[in-house]
Amino acid sequence: MALKAALEEHDFRSDCSIARTLEIVGDKWTLLIVRDLMWHGKHTFQALQGSAETMPTNILSDRLRRLQAWGLVEKRPYQERPVRYEYRLTAEGRTMEPVLKQIMRWGHENLGGGFHDIAG
Repeated sequence: MALKAALEEHDFRSDCSIARTLEIVGDKWTLLIVRDLMWHGKHTFQALQGSAETMPTNILSDRLRRLQAWGLVEKRPYQERPVRYEYRLTAEGRTMEPVLKQIMRWGHENLGGGFHDIAG
């Protein structure tokens, strides 16, 4: 459980559960990475970089490292020469799906955003 190990090492600014969660995924990019890994089949750096929101590469690298450090994403090589990696949500990372569904539903109902039909 990498998340539990990261918890022991991190000094949160607040005891509030919302504040703690936002310290990990509260910027404007992180949940978009989780969305793409979870629902859009984007598992390589290049595929993630190709998302409609055009995330800068330095931010994408940083957020992927942060998600790995928290045990929400794992990185595995899929090619040897040159070494290239794929990124996958861990079981702990996949537990964020209900949160993403609620955010998507709220955006659809209140902001006129698109609604991605999620099977299941």
